[in-house]
Amino acid sequence: MGIDVATTTRVDVAELLTAMLSVPSPSGEEDAMASLLVSRLLRAGFDVDVDVAGNVVAAWGDGPETVALVGHVDTVPGHIDVRRDGDLLHGRGAVDAKGPLATAIAAVSRQPRDGGRRFVIVGAVEEETSSRGARHLAESMPAPSSLVILEPSGWDAVTIGYKGSLRLRASVDQAHAHGAGREPSAPDRCVDLVRALQDRAAVLNGDAGVFDRVDVRVLRFESASDGLSDQASVDLGVRTPPGCDVDALIEATRASAPTAAVIVLGREPGVRTDRGSPLARGFVRAIRAQSGMPRFKLKTGTSDLNVLVPAWGCQALAYGPGDSQLDHTPREHVSITELERAVSVLELALGAP
Repeated sequence: MGIDVATTTRVDVAELLTAMLSVPSPSGEEDAMASLLVSRLLRAGFDVDVDVAGNVVAAWGDGPETVALVGHVDTVPGHIDVRRDGDLLHGRGAVDAKGPLATAIAAVSRQPRDGGRRFVIVGAVEEETSSRGARHLAESMPAPSSLVILEPSGWDAVTIGYKGSLRLRASVDQAHAHGAGREPSAPDRCVDLVRALQDRAAVLNGDAGVFDRVDVRVLRFESASDGLSDQASVDLGVRTPPGCDVDALIEATRASAPTAAVIVLGREPGVRTDRGSPLARGFVRAIRAQSGMPRFKLKTGTSDLNVLVPAWGCQALAYGPGDSQLDHTPREHVSITELERAVSVLELALGAP
């Protein structure tokens, strides 16, 4: 639905973020957060829309070059009292990722409307679960010239890589046998599959660094028996580097346990973007202009960058204030000084030719 523009108001990033933190928005329950954002964005002078997926989409300026800044309005579950303690602002989403989204809103509101660039800020839904909002954008939004994913990197750093994610479920259902017999039990077969996949990962990894490794984790394990049949299932989380042959990994998993049924629950490719792109160089200059020492980060998790870069193929990176080690923790908080520095960096970077 299209929403009319209201009078322009300069955005105070700390005040906006405090309001955003005060509205709980776990994945799947983002409507109240979206309503708050629509109101605040209209007040700031953005053209605002809410798409069919529930994403808040706000546009600023008009020009041949489009810069998309994609954050997310949802959080993981868990209430944290919103409070200010000196320079620190506490609350669920302060780091991941309402803080980066508020930063982008403040920075874009300071750009000239006739500067030759069109800025599109998106508050996407369900990033913490299915990335439903980003998947809708990938299918419905034309590829922008540049993409900034709004995730915590620290005010003086940018993220240029995220590992991929593969989720598998292996299930075994077989006739019940005596526990003293020679045949492996259903749980045994699941354990063997896990070990085989971990062994294959070890061969692939060699002496590779953390970002370039295949990592295999057990996420869930269940077994049951009714005296006639035995069942076992295991959910695996596999983190994969960019360029990993995921199809070969899936087939090797199936081959390692032919009696197991292996299904793919989800997959995202690993992504690494160009640190020498004009977009990245603009951020480096902006960080230095704020007396920072620019750093490039590679992360072992995933983000909506993994969804949108393969779809759009544009220059891209992730940026936002906050310490990502506080993501999803009960200690989640962000420095207001860092928020304001990040606004200044983003304002300069977005205004760069």
